Amino acid sequence: MEGGKRGEEAGPSSTGGSSSSSSSACGGVGGDQRQEKQKEMNEKLSEVRGVVEGDEVEEEEEEDRDDDDDTKDDEVDAGFVPGPLVSLKEQIEKDKDDDSLRRWKEKLLGCLESDLNGQMEPEVKFHSIGIISDEFGEITTPLPVDENQRGHALFTLREGSHYRLKLSFSVQHNIVSGLRYSNTVWKGGLQVDQSKGMLGTFAPQRESYVYTLDEETTPSGALARGTYMARLKFEDDDNRCHLELKYSFEIKKAAR
Repeated sequence: MEGGKRGEEAGPSSTGGSSSSSSSACGGVGGDQRQEKQKEMNEKLSEVRGVVEGDEVEEEEEEDRDDDDDTKDDEVDAGFVPGPLVSLKEQIEKDKDDDSLRRWKEKLLGCLESDLNGQMEPEVKFHSIGIISDEFGEITTPLPVDENQRGHALFTLREGSHYRLKLSFSVQHNIVSGLRYSNTVWKGGLQVDQSKGMLGTFAPQRESYVYTLDEETTPSGALARGTYMARLKFEDDDNRCHLELKYSFEIKKAAR
């Protein structure tokens, strides 16, 4: 788990996907790792035999799984203690008598006048989620998801296809340290996949950040086809949840 110094370092860093202020390069995983992960997912899908494909996960069961996942995450993070929060205003006013250092800090932190209000808690606002695939290019959905779209598949992919998720977000009020994500996927009530990664540390700025997650590959075979339920969650070093998005997607038979 990555922890950053608050107030001394700011700006995006990543260990998996890619990030930029207005555009992003697409990251990927090695062929061997992709094949190994796809094999593991196909093995899990074989356990779904006998379950009607496309059945929705019961709300109570899903909440129990969510609690179990959160407990495991808390156990992993138990040994990490983030430093105390300091507002942007305090960080800049520490060197208010040094004009050059003050200007350097303002440029480094990318803060706005509205963020110099002493507010301690950083706020991350997610503006859109996109799916990038060689099959259809890029499809972007604004966040939060429109009520009319709830319960409908966010996207449809062919089996064995490669895709990446792309997020657009902004940071306000303070530096967000150690922003990370987890994406958990279920089919027929059984968890079949989970990916996690670190986005990095981000300072407030006028432009939105754009981040592309690692490339994924959909499983293949008759058992792989159908509707999947998923949960995408973003938290920081202080375990603040900035987004929890529950969505569904569909995998169809590959074109011959």
